[in-house]
Amino acid sequence: MWDWIINLLTSILSGIQGFCGDWGLAVIILTVIIRLLLVPLTNKQTASMARMQVVQPKLKEIQDRYADDPVRQQEEMRKLYAEIKFNPLGGCLPIFLQMPIFFALFTVARNVPHDAHFYGILSSIASSPAEVFASSGITGVIPYLVFVILFGVLTFIPMMMNANNGASEQKQQQMLMGGMMSLVMLWFGWTVPAAVLLYYVTSSLWQVIQQKLITNKILESEKAKVSAQMENKPIEVDVVRKERKPRQHKKN
Repeated sequence: MWDWIINLLTSILSGIQGFCGDWGLAVIILTVIIRLLLVPLTNKQTASMARMQVVQPKLKEIQDRYADDPVRQQEEMRKLYAEIKFNPLGGCLPIFLQMPIFFALFTVARNVPHDAHFYGILSSIASSPAEVFASSGITGVIPYLVFVILFGVLTFIPMMMNANNGASEQKQQQMLMGGMMSLVMLWFGWTVPAAVLLYYVTSSLWQVIQQKLITNKILESEKAKVSAQMENKPIEVDVVRKERKPRQHKKN
């Protein structure tokens, strides 16, 4: 289904390699290009997430008030979304659009030529760190270990930053989840070809930089905008609830 994306990215990667003369550098350049093209989608997703965080207390209030009336609950939630110009599907769309591209990049990186290398740093980016360790021992695998550790650290940092931006009661849970995810990524990085590892390290580093320089500013801006909108024009929620009629018991 995604063969055309894979073929396109493979052709682009080969072209970049022909220009720069190194497969490892070509993987890094292609990853940066893709991440750069996806910035508008990522920013849209971030803005949507910020709006959702601001109105979360109001959403919970609506859910509690109309717990016994699902139809009215949905109606009031739609009113709230309309007031802040929030589309629930809009926040998910960027994720769904990015997934095929990232999967295709993963496939392209995994299928680099067997003799591909990353200058004098990684002798073979077609081999996994585990394979290099089996053939060359600890001395040969040290450069690979650096990238594996980098991958684990860069996986944890964005989750830690998100935890700091979220509610305090969720912070500990998110930090724990981030630690567990980092351990899983360490194992994953040990077993995949180094080209895939290069792709993930580059992509994760981009995410950290983007979150620090762009994402946090968008979050603050959107939260301030929606908060000001709600203060200037409070969102009214009708508190009238449907009365339940007592059931009439049949006479024996």
